[in-house]
Amino acid sequence: MNLNRLKEMESQPNQQKILLVEDTEDNRFMMRRLLEMDGYTVVEARNGQEAVTIARAEKPQLILMDLSLPVIDGLAATRLLRQIREFEETPIIAVSAHDTADFKAEALAAGSTTDITAPFGSPEAAQRIARLLEL
Repeated sequence: MNLNRLKEMESQPNQQKILLVEDTEDNRFMMRRLLEMDGYTVVEARNGQEAVTIARAEKPQLILMDLSLPVIDGLAATRLLRQIREFEETPIIAVSAHDTADFKAEALAAGSTTDITAPFGSPEAAQRIARLLEL
């Protein structure tokens, strides 16, 4: 992030809210910090069921959805969210350590907008999130 972008964020706080769905506490902490450093407001869910409930209450502009989740997995939670009218167009990014064609196809079929392969902190991930929030 360049100095001009940092100054811009300080003068105009980013009101874009991201729902971070991740069951592993360490991963959630790291991802949250990276997102907050980029100026996003972050709300968290630890499983797919919480993701649907929190999304309805918080109305995020983007959802980062881990696919390996307890209670309801990320694919099922994505399908449920896509059935709710207000989330039909919300960008949902599937996050997984699996970087296979099958994973990508399954995530897209469930309703994910795109995918990011872990580890999360790459510049490409930050750019993809920023692009989706500009739409």
